[in-house]
Parts: sequence; structure tokens; C-alpha cells
Amino acid sequence: MDIKEHNTIYFAGGCLWGVQEFMKHLPGVVSTQAGRANGTSKTTDGEYDGYAECVKVIFDLNAVSLNKLFDYFFEIIDPHSINKQGDDEGPKYRTAIYSKHQTHLDAANSYIKKRSDADKIVVQVEPLTNYVPSDPEHQDRLTNHPDDYCHIPFDLLYKYKTT
Repeated sequence: MDIKEHNTIYFAGGCLWGVQEFMKHLPGVVSTQAGRANGTSKTTDGEYDGYAECVKVIFDLNAVSLNKLFDYFFEIIDPHSINKQGDDEGPKYRTAIYSKHQTHLDAANSYIKKRSDADKIVVQVEPLTNYVPSDPEHQDRLTNHPDDYCHIPFDLLYKYKTT
């Protein structure tokens, strides 16, 4: 198994522009890619096919734990909201944690169960069944167009940025 693949997890937290901008500045994150998870299409062409907007996160387990990544993720989402983050509404804006590795999913479920608000959390934790990278204009969108809309407050969006 490719080590990079094993250290890959997918976070869906509303509009992917903000999620990617936030995640790419976190300690231990090696790279990010905006995309679509668990839809039925192999391309970004056409209508909504059941996907969730998400960010593929490749991370260094020697620099950041899964639980710390979950802590970061829960800072930028409303984990009690179904299909809505900020002004974005609809199933493609659902909150979720996806992975190809059961150990990641088990860790996410354990993390959620230990939270004091566990009974209210609606974040999906599911195996990744399909992933399609977003089109180039959606990659690093807020880096390239910093005045675009983002549901994450600006001070939180760059809370961990070091450069």
C-alpha cells in the first residue's frame, strides 16, 4: 500500500473553497485538493449526482494525528446542521469524513462518540466510494480569489497560517 494513500482523508464541510483554504495551512498537512466525494459520476460534467463537495487531505502522521485533524475540522463546521453550512444549502454541502481506510473511519466514529454533543452530531462517516477532483478554477480558489464568498469567518480561515 502506498504510504501517501494511507495518509489521505477526505473532509466535506460545506463549500469546498473555504475548507481547502483552511486545511492547507494546518500543521502536518502535506497537500490538499478540492473535489467531489461519493457521487456516481467519474467527471464534473453534468448535473448533481449525489456527491458532497470535499477536500482531499494528504497528511504526515508523524506531524499531526487523526484526532487533531478532526479537532481542526470541527472548528470550521456546524456539526449539528444537515445539508447546510453558512449560506450554502443542499445535500452537496453536507458534512462528512470519508476514507478508503477503515482505521480512519473507526477513529472518526470514536472521536465523535467522545464529544459531549455526540447525540446531536450529523457528520457522516463513510467509506470513500468515488472521488473526482474539482475543475482547475476551484483548486485553491480563495488563494487565487481572496474576495470570493466563504462561509468560514476570515479570522478562523487563516488561524493556523504560518507564512
